[in-house]
Amino acid sequence: MDGTLVETEQYWGRALFALAERYGGRLSPAARAATVGTSMRSSMQVLYADLQLGWTEEQLVADAAWVEQMTAGLLAEAAPWRPGARALLSAVRSAGLRTALVTTTPRPLADLVLGHIARSLGGIPFDVTVCGDEVPARKPDPAPYLQAMAALDVEPTASVVVEDSLAGVTAGLAAGAAVLGVPSLQPLQPAAGLSVRDTLIGVGVVDLADVLARRDLVDARS
Repeated sequence: MDGTLVETEQYWGRALFALAERYGGRLSPAARAATVGTSMRSSMQVLYADLQLGWTEEQLVADAAWVEQMTAGLLAEAAPWRPGARALLSAVRSAGLRTALVTTTPRPLADLVLGHIARSLGGIPFDVTVCGDEVPARKPDPAPYLQAMAALDVEPTASVVVEDSLAGVTAGLAAGAAVLGVPSLQPLQPAAGLSVRDTLIGVGVVDLADVLARRDLVDARS
């Protein structure tokens, strides 16, 4: 969702940078990049390590809640589309394909973004939504995608995951799907089953079928 469908990943960045400043430090660009697509726990641990801070579980929970609260305020204001995302989602729905939103973002914050999306498209364009606080394990674990596929009653081998982060790509591939990677704040390295595009502009249903075909061709060769 954040950084894939909508331009909201930077909101998390603003909150993380602000938290680092509260500690009297500055989050490095490398550390910020390492938090993209990860859980709040992982993001907090990256921040503490980058600032060379000790931490307690109570502190982590409180800091994560502070970051989420600040991000929620930003999400309530706006959630601009990523280039090409709205057109692709509309094309997928028009084609009658089953769709799921799979995000590490907790449900209360994800619902803020879904509200913007629904107002833009005239309704929620997903058959299933799976959020980070509704799964037994978070990306890069495949559990969120496997949960969505089961709810959609689709096979992993017939599924295409669209992702912008390394954690998301790793989760999609581990779930057995073909993955279309469209990096935003984090570079993506080549991997079997992964197709990479610079943007979703011009990407349609035929292109998603091509992502599946490319994965199947690689599997056949191996």
